[in-house]
Amino acid sequence: MIHRHSSWSDSREAAWRKSSYSGAQGDCLEAAELDGLTVVRDSKNENGPVLGFTRAAWAAFVADVKRCAVPGA
Repeated sequence: MIHRHSSWSDSREAAWRKSSYSGAQGDCLEAAELDGLTVVRDSKNENGPVLGFTRAAWAAFVADVKRCAVPGA
């Protein structure tokens, strides 16, 4: 399940992580744990929308990406 919020009040205090594969241009996502969800945001827009994924949904997404099973990836 995916949850979309324009912002989470706690998101500024979250421990955001950026992939070690991120490019110098900053075109990447940042992820954090918040309210029992894995939340992601655009690293170029720290105050923008935040998407929240349940642990199961995030694990399935990561597994699919690792297998290159995501359409358009």
